[in-house]
This record gives sequence, C-alpha cells and structure tokens, in this order.
Amino acid sequence: MSERFIEVAFAKRGVHCTAKLLDDRAPITCEAVWQALPLGGDVYHAKYARNEIYALFDPFSEKEPPLENPTVTPIPGDLCYFSFNGTQLGSQAYGYGSTDAGVEAGATMVDLALFYERNNLLINGDLGWIPGIVWGQVVDGLDRMADACQDLWRAGAVGETLTFRRA
Repeated sequence: MSERFIEVAFAKRGVHCTAKLLDDRAPITCEAVWQALPLGGDVYHAKYARNEIYALFDPFSEKEPPLENPTVTPIPGDLCYFSFNGTQLGSQAYGYGSTDAGVEAGATMVDLALFYERNNLLINGDLGWIPGIVWGQVVDGLDRMADACQDLWRAGAVGETLTFRRA
C-alpha cells in the first residue's frame, strides 16, 4: 500500500499541517478515518491531557476499531482516535452543555485529536487511564500548528473549526 497523507487544519486561523497515516501500525483505524474524510467540527482544547486539540464526531464506522497502536503518553505530532459514550463526557467538569456536540447519555462520540507539544498524559480523574489509538503522525507544519494551538488555548476556541481531509 502506498503512503497516505491528510491535512489537519484550523479554518478560522488559516493554519494547517500534513500528517502521514500509520497504516502499518493502526490499519483498521486508518481505514475507518480515511473512508470518513473529510471531517470537521468545533475544536476543543483539552483540559486534562494537556497539549491536545480535538473535535468530536458521530461514529463513522460500522464497528469501533480495536485498540491498535495504543498510547497513554502521546508525543508531539501524534493523531489519536478515542471513542467515548455520552455518559463518560456528560459531566459538567468537561464543559459541554447538555446538547453540545451531541454529548448525551447513550450517544457514542469519536474524538479525533492532535497532540502538539510534549508532556501529555492520558489520565482522567473521573475515568482513569484513557488509552488512545495513534493513527497518524504530523510530518510537515507542526511548528505552525503548535503556535496556533497555543493561540487557541490563550485566546479561545469559539468560532474555530478543526478539519481533517485527504491531502
């Protein structure tokens, strides 16, 4: 199989980076994401994982991918896939309103995340360890994207969209 690449972008800030899919390490997840592209939604900055931005999506695969190529310590440039049910994300502590992003009891949500800096740890006070599937690695533009992520953290995410599309 030839290498596959995607673009991860902030629409409002006009910043993007390019990531290589890790088909050799997470083939089922990569194929599920690839077939679902393009994807886009409101961007959030993580509260607990540290240097992470993400968007939430309705499930886009018939069956959730298995936990292939897992990590609880993502490195800069990692793209991770998480799956949560609404009860896991429904706590006021996460900051979602009762209907924001479809977060409600019984609803499954897919979280596609980009980690842009070091020292990330995927542990949650309510749920414990939250392993993610590493399905992509940024190969170009991480420095620009990291600057934009820091701006998002400081200036706010309101009105910003995170998109994933084939490159």
